[in-house]
Amino acid sequence: VPRGAWSLLGSLTALNVLAYVDRQLLVTLAPLLMEDLGLTRAEIGLLVGVSFIVVFAGLNLVLGAAADRVSRPRLIAAGLAVWSVATSLTGAARSFAHLALMRVFVGVGEATLTPAGLSMLGDRFPAHRLGLASSIFYTGIPVGFAASFLLAGWIGPWLGWRACFVILGVVGLLAVAAVALMKDPGRRGVEAAPRRATLSEQARALRAAVAERPAILLVSLAGALLGFMGSASQHTITWLVQERGFEYQRAAFLSAGMVAIGGLLGNVIVGALTDWGRGRHPAGRLVGVAVLAATATPIGIAFYTLSPASPHFLVTWFVAQGWMLGWFGPVFAALDELAPPGQKATVLGFGLLVTNLLGVATGPWVAGIIGDRVNLTAGLVTGLAVGAAAIVPLLLAARQSSARSPSAG
Repeated sequence: VPRGAWSLLGSLTALNVLAYVDRQLLVTLAPLLMEDLGLTRAEIGLLVGVSFIVVFAGLNLVLGAAADRVSRPRLIAAGLAVWSVATSLTGAARSFAHLALMRVFVGVGEATLTPAGLSMLGDRFPAHRLGLASSIFYTGIPVGFAASFLLAGWIGPWLGWRACFVILGVVGLLAVAAVALMKDPGRRGVEAAPRRATLSEQARALRAAVAERPAILLVSLAGALLGFMGSASQHTITWLVQERGFEYQRAAFLSAGMVAIGGLLGNVIVGALTDWGRGRHPAGRLVGVAVLAATATPIGIAFYTLSPASPHFLVTWFVAQGWMLGWFGPVFAALDELAPPGQKATVLGFGLLVTNLLGVATGPWVAGIIGDRVNLTAGLVTGLAVGAAAIVPLLLAARQSSARSPSAG
């Protein structure tokens, strides 16, 4: 691993933690928002999903292409400023429409981070360590989720939900200058001073890459199905309070511990296992994700259907949480490997577009609708079933990867 790669990974992971605290805080505070502003479960689902993800997903592709052409740290710093201001202003919201507008701007800002950050890691880490590096970057999800639960559980009952958003936005604004001064690594496989392609040229190149390597589309589809599963699970804290009888603060703190420990271990273990598979066969990473999906899905269903009094309740929660937060790194490491030189951020942006628009945006909304009409247990189990369907495109993509490169790398 080149010198400086781990420090770069640490900095980007810290930013991803902050991004996911911003992203998750609204759903963490959902029971308080529903009581104060009279929101429904479906409206919370729309705020978590559609109002945030549609803009976020669309800009992932545009800003992914831009990240292949401009300074990636400065692009991320600009996004951090936008999402931090929008987070602070969320604390002044008085209606569903106001919340939705602020979620749009949070999505605009956060869309800069993932394609630019992952492409920077792809330029610094060798292929046999990229899955682990990407998984560590995605530990930002469990750590960010856990931090949001702690922030909400501590400050929410004390100062109110509005103060949580204001404090978090100020923290982000204080980090903008440091991010802008980060060093942008050289782009692997690209000449030292390449001609900057126009956006239309990069769009044509992306179409050609997908046509030549259909596995890009299959892995992106798998990401969408898994994204639906993961985002639907964001209703878990509301489910604990409303359908399992947990007191809000207890549910928040318990969720923080489960997400932090289970999610962190899930990211590291899933990343290491799929790197091990990739080291033995070019398709090993994708097959590994498919096997883990087949193993973890029934455990997740058991969690949502068991009584909290069951001795298996916490164990199944722990395993399900690890899987639902652990698949990101290997899936996007696979996309990074499939991308042609000079198009890593563009291909990653495309994968994020498909994953977020088709999966992450719809998961909490659909689960919320089912929760309003039936119950949240049914909505959450539906999310797991959709995630299990990712096994099919993963195995098809693995077969194509085997055909393209029969020897392990």
